[in-house]
Amino acid sequence: MTNHNFDNEEQMPLWDVALAALVTEKYQNKNKPLHIADFQQLSTKYAIRFDDIMDTVLRMVINNEWVYIDTDGSVRHITEDEFDNMHKGGRLVNDDLKELDGNWAPVAD
Repeated sequence: MTNHNFDNEEQMPLWDVALAALVTEKYQNKNKPLHIADFQQLSTKYAIRFDDIMDTVLRMVINNEWVYIDTDGSVRHITEDEFDNMHKGGRLVNDDLKELDGNWAPVAD
């Protein structure tokens, strides 16, 4: 087992790296952008909370590792404030994401 020692908070991952790997693998296997339904399927298949998956994806978008493209084909940036507002009731629910029904994908290298 690898023991990771982080000298400061800047080295700590900003999202769940295991969930990030899971959604990235789903993207690679599908070979096209993901949709909310894809994240819901992962949640059901692996018995992972949907909001935990979306929390990770949203954090990756905020940090420019992933991109969200709305239904009009425009890149939509998600801010920390928007992220915080989605969590006002505690955990994310489908209603918090109803306007985010476009495409989700890793940023191209």
